[in-house]
Amino acid sequence: MKRVLLDIEEGITRVALVEDGKLVELYYETKHEESLVGNVYIGRVDNVIPNLQACFVEIGSEKKGYLYYGNQRAISDQEKNPARPKSGDTFIVQVEKDAAGAKGAVLTQTISFPGKFLVLVEEDGEIGISRKITDGAKRERIRGIVKGLLPKGYGVVVRTNGEGKTEAEFQKELDFLMGKAQSITKGQYRKAPALLLQQSLPVEKAVRDFYSEYIDEFVVNHQETYEYLVETGDFNGENQPSLLFYQGKMPLFEEYFVESQSQKALDEKVWLKSGGFLVIQETEACVVIDVNSGKAAGKGDLEKAIMKTNLEAVQEVAKQLRLRNLSGIIIVDFIDMSSEENRNSVTKALQAVVKNDRIKTVVVGLTELGLMQITRKKTRPSLSKQMTTKCRQCEGTGRMPSIDWTVTRMRREVESILANTIYNQITVQADNRLLFAFRGQGDAYLNKLAQNFAGTVKCEGKEDMEFSQYQIKKEK
Repeated sequence: MKRVLLDIEEGITRVALVEDGKLVELYYETKHEESLVGNVYIGRVDNVIPNLQACFVEIGSEKKGYLYYGNQRAISDQEKNPARPKSGDTFIVQVEKDAAGAKGAVLTQTISFPGKFLVLVEEDGEIGISRKITDGAKRERIRGIVKGLLPKGYGVVVRTNGEGKTEAEFQKELDFLMGKAQSITKGQYRKAPALLLQQSLPVEKAVRDFYSEYIDEFVVNHQETYEYLVETGDFNGENQPSLLFYQGKMPLFEEYFVESQSQKALDEKVWLKSGGFLVIQETEACVVIDVNSGKAAGKGDLEKAIMKTNLEAVQEVAKQLRLRNLSGIIIVDFIDMSSEENRNSVTKALQAVVKNDRIKTVVVGLTELGLMQITRKKTRPSLSKQMTTKCRQCEGTGRMPSIDWTVTRMRREVESILANTIYNQITVQADNRLLFAFRGQGDAYLNKLAQNFAGTVKCEGKEDMEFSQYQIKKEK
C-alpha cells in the first residue's frame, strides 16, 4: 500500500509519502517560508555583472534573484553579448532554486509549466521523454502522440508518470498547462516586480510529484483542500488513486503510525540491523555520511562482516537521501574493503537502489581515498533546513527545532492526549512567544480544540524556559 498523507493545520502543511507503513519522503512548508520554485514573476533588473554574464533581479521577495543571461562563459567582450540587460529592464522570469543563506533565488528566462505527467516548456518543437521510460516502443508511441498535440512555439517533457497515458489524457494535461502559459502572456504589461503565476503551493506540488498509478490513495485532513482536489477530477476514477477525507480525532500522522518516524528523521545516528550505524552530517559544502561497523565488528570473517554492513548501509543511505531530501554533493565513507570485487559490488548495489528515487541521483564512484561520491538534484531545502533553525546561543554552529516544527509537535501531542487518554485538563507551559504561535491567530487553534474535544487546554508562560522547550501537564 502506497499512500500520500496531507496534514494541513493552521498555516503548516506536512506531506508524507508512506510505503507499506514506512515513511519514505517527508516535507513541510509554512505560509511565511513557502518555496518559490516554479513561480513566475515580472522582474526588474537591479544590477548587472558583465564579467559573470549575470544580473540581480528584483522579484518582490526579501532577497533579489540571480539570473545568468549568457550562453557561453568564454565571451570576452561583454558589450557584444546581445542578451545583456540593462538596469531597469523588465522581463518574465521563473524561480529555479529557492534562496539559500545569503544567496537569493536562482532565476531563468526559460519558463516551464509542470503537470502530473507532462512539463510544458517555451521551446518550439522540443520533445523530451523521461529516461526512466526505457522501452523503445513505448517511447515512440508517446513521441508520436505528443508530436501531434504539441502547440506551436512550445515543447514538452514527458515525465515517468506519462508512460501509459492515452492521447485523451495527454490532451487534457496539455490544455490545462496551456491555460497557465496563456495566463502570463499579459504579464509583460504589469508593473514590475509582480507575481504572475504561483506554482509552488504545497498541496499542488504533492499531487503533481506523487500522482501516479502506483499511489493507492491520498489522505487529507483539511476540508477545503479535499473539496479542491475532488473538483480536479483526478481521483476515485479508473486507474486513478483514491482520495480520502480524514475526520478522525487522532492526529493524521499518528493515525497512520508515521509521527514517531518523522521525529526520528533528524537523528544524526541511524542504526543498521547488523549492529552497524550511519552518522549523517550536513555542511554548507556537502553532506557527509560515515558508515561504522559498531556492534557488527568482530563477528566471524572480517571481510564478510564488512561487506554485509556496507551492503546494508547502501540500502539505508538511499532511504535517508529520500527521507531527508539530502542533495548536492554527498560523500559516503563506507568501511574500508580490501577486495576490488567487493568495492565494485557496493558501487553497483548503490547505483541500482538509487534508480527508485524520483529525484535524479547519480553515483559518481569511489575516489582514490575510497570515498563514494554521489550527486542528487536540489529541488527544495533538506528536511533539516525545513525543520530546524540556527541556534542563537551557539552563534550558528548548531541547529535547534524551528518554531513551526515545535508548534506542530505541541499541537499533535495535545490532540493525542485528548483523543486517547482519560485526561481532559491540559496545561501547556512554554515561553510566551512559543505559546503565541501555539494558540494561533486570535486563539484560532484553541477555539478549534474546544470545538473538537471535551477537555480544557490552558497556556502558562514560563520566562525561564528555553525558546524551543515546553512542558505539557495533564489532569483528570
